[in-house]
Parts: sequence; structure tokens; C-alpha cells
Amino acid sequence: MLGVTKTQMVTKDKALEGRDVPLQVTERHVVLGTPLKGPWPDGMEVLYVGMGCFWGAERIFWQLDGVYSTAAGYIGGWTKNPTYQETCTSLTGHTEAVQIVYDPAEVSIETLLAAFWENHDPTTPNRQGGDVGTQYRSAIFTTTREQLTAAEATRDTYQERLAAKGFGAISTQIASVADAGDGQFYFAEDYHQQYLYKNPGGYCNHGFCQVSYA
Repeated sequence: MLGVTKTQMVTKDKALEGRDVPLQVTERHVVLGTPLKGPWPDGMEVLYVGMGCFWGAERIFWQLDGVYSTAAGYIGGWTKNPTYQETCTSLTGHTEAVQIVYDPAEVSIETLLAAFWENHDPTTPNRQGGDVGTQYRSAIFTTTREQLTAAEATRDTYQERLAAKGFGAISTQIASVADAGDGQFYFAEDYHQQYLYKNPGGYCNHGFCQVSYA
């Protein structure tokens, strides 16, 4: 029964209540030296992606040229300022996610999305490998119309690549942030931020998966 519960999306009325006070994080990215929170410099855009455990996912994006800042957090659910323990119950509705702040003059949305598609398995609903639950679902949450268009177009392209190699249907949730649960991104606890930089031997199940986007 626990496994069934963890892979079923909680409804707003059944979600944990949460709290009004946000979880505290340090001001700056320990790798990039940039702020974790806005306001951002002029011209920056923000994208949110969920691709399983946020530890390895965050590292993928902070290594890309043109990415200004990244952060681990929770999005797409109903619980205010959830904790990691609460999110792991699947009773908040959130997915573990990475906030990506980037300069579109230096890195294209298509490049970011190619890294997203290639470095996890988007065909396994509510799981990545041995990590099972709605908090591990594959998701893209956008902040501009251009991002949403690119997310849908790259999904269709990658689906063709996957199908040609015998893989199944993409299950990735794609939506604007405004349509993602309560429309809020909540920062994860400070120890989760840039976790694999702080803990180089830490758990990571990310890397090139299955099929190239190009």
C-alpha cells in the first residue's frame, strides 16, 4: 500500500499543511559564488526541472556555461515551505527540482533542455531507478512562453529518438510555474544546496541515459 500511495499524486485537500516560515539557506552558491535568490541581473531567465534526486541534477546544470545560479528545492505541490522529510512522504505534491537561472545570450533553452532529457529517464513515471515516489517525477516548469514552447518541441524530438531505440513514452510533466501546484518554488534545506560539491562521494544516479538528444 505504501508504494501505491507514494506513486499517486496527492490532492490539495489531502496535502500536508506546511508552515509560513521558509527554510533558511545561505546567500550564495558555494560553487559559482552567485546569489541563490533573486532579484537576478537584467536579462536572466529562470527554469525549473525535476529529474529525480536533486543532488545530481543540480550539479549537471551548475557545470554548464551560461548558467548563473542553481538551487535545490521543491515545486509543483501544495504544502507551504515543505521539509525534505515531508516531501519524501509524497503527501506534499512536490517534486524535487532544480532552479536554473541562466543568461539566454550565453546558453540556449534548447541546450539546457537537451541536458535535462539526456541525463535521466523521462519514461518512468514517478521514479528514477530505485527512487520511487511522486517527488521523483520528471517535470519541466517554465516561466516564459518561449520556454514552454521549447519544452514541448524538445519533448517531441526526444520522443522520436527514444522510440527509434525501442524505448517507451515520455511521462514528463510540462507546465508553466503558475500551473504547477500552488505556483511556488520552495528552497530545500541548506545541506541539500550544491550537495555533491560539499559531499563529492555522495549519492548520484544521474548521467547520460539511454539516447542522445542530438
